[in-house]
Parts: sequence; structure tokens; C-alpha cells
Amino acid sequence: MDIKWIKTFIVAAQYENFRQASEELFVTQPAITKHIKRLEEQLNSQLFERVGKHVTLTAAGHRFLPYAREILAQYEQGLDEFEAWKQGYKRKLSIATAPQIASSVLPSLLRSFMNQYPDIEVLIDVLKSYEIGEEISAGRADIGLTRVKPIQMNIYCQMVHEEPVILVGPNDVNLDEKTGLHTYRLITHNHPDYWDDLLHDVKRVYPIVRTMAVNQVEITKKFIEQGLGISYLPRSMVKEEISMGKLLEVKSNQISPPASATYILTKVETDEVRAFSQFLREEIVDF
Repeated sequence: MDIKWIKTFIVAAQYENFRQASEELFVTQPAITKHIKRLEEQLNSQLFERVGKHVTLTAAGHRFLPYAREILAQYEQGLDEFEAWKQGYKRKLSIATAPQIASSVLPSLLRSFMNQYPDIEVLIDVLKSYEIGEEISAGRADIGLTRVKPIQMNIYCQMVHEEPVILVGPNDVNLDEKTGLHTYRLITHNHPDYWDDLLHDVKRVYPIVRTMAVNQVEITKKFIEQGLGISYLPRSMVKEEISMGKLLEVKSNQISPPASATYILTKVETDEVRAFSQFLREEIVDF
């Protein structure tokens, strides 16, 4: 039984349309028909009822579909594990992380962790902070790194780091809080946790401040560098740009910026999860 026949059957069953299946799989429609016919001959069962140009799954087709999906999943998992073995990996750890963490502290941490545990294959999935709790809850990732507490009750959440949020502007030596908030637009909502309360405090002191919502930290930093605005960002996210003179930390006089927390989320405590969790708690304090 050819795995191509299985893939074709699954896609064709999804659409119940051979033309759409051919477009999805980038093969000709006659090839779809040929794969299905070969599979039906192998199983000695008709999988589709054909009426003109329309096809529908037969009772045998419905019965075989979950088996086909399982066969394909096992095949793909086996290939992944074999490829990992060829590369020298014996274990695997999947991490779902927020973009704010992936672009700041995570690269340096991962470099050290992978040097310490070269037999662990690390897989990274960058998601919105609000999606990470669901990813862990559903078992699609082993570890979650997020800036917000999850709403899911079946996972474990621990704060592993807390850092100051600072006001950041373009590299203008004469810039202070009042001048910055009167001169530049305040770039908001680039962090998932603290902006609603912080913006209320800012508008209470500076009621005529102009704002611009940008939902990504990396874009926010580029905008600030180009003089398009100022913003409140966690220190670890701008530490490099400040040291290079691209951005300037602006002293806050009347606004008390919040703190930004980093949380680690887990559900099943494997050896790999324990190793990374312990490593993270020990190493992230330096950031």
C-alpha cells in the first residue's frame, strides 16, 4: 500500500471532490482517480460513491478514514524520529513561546541549554501569548513561555522572572518624560499584559497625549528608532538597542511604569521539561 494513496484518500475525503483534492495536492485529477482506484483494489472495497462529477464517501470510506489518518500520522512521526536520530538527537522538547520572549531572552538561553543538552531536539513555535495556554492544555507543546497568566485550569503556571518596564525614545539626549509624551506619539499595545492600566495612568497626567497602537515589539522599536514615537517596554527587549545607542531610556518622573512578568507553563513533567524548567529558573535571573 503506497503512502501516496493514503494521503490522496484523506484529502479527497475532506473535500469529497477530486478536483479540489488535485489542487490541494498539486497533482492532476486523473492521478487522484488512479490513487483512489489502487487503494480500493488493495482494500477490496469501494471508498467513494461516484455520481457524475460528484463523489461521496461510502460506508467503507467512512470506516477506513480514521485508520488512514492514523497510518499517515504514524508514518510522518516515524520519519521525524528517524531524521532526529540521524542528527544525533535522542529526546525532544517542544516550546510554545510569545514573540516578545522569542525575540529577546530566548535565543541566548537556548544556546546555553542546547550546549548543555545536545541530545535534546528543541522545537520552537511562536504564538500569541493568549494562545500558549491552550497549546499546553491540548498537549501540543511541552513548555509554554508567556507574558500573561493563562486561563486554563488544568496546567501549571509559575512566574520565573520579573523585570522593569521603562520608557524608551529615540536617541535624543534632551528627551525627558514630559517632553517625550508631548512631542512624540505614545506607541501602545505592543505587550499583551499591562497597557490598559498604564495608558489610563498616562492620560491622567498627560491628557492630550497622542497614541498609536502597534501590536508587535520589534516594529515598535523600529518606529522609535525612526522618530515615530516613544513607548514603555520591558528592559530586556530594548537592552541591546540602548547599549548600541539606537534607543534611549527616558527617566520617568510622574508615571510609575509597571513590571513585566515571564511565566512558564507545563502540563506533563517529563525529564526534558524538568531539565529546561530548572535551567530557565537558574539562568533567566541574569536578564
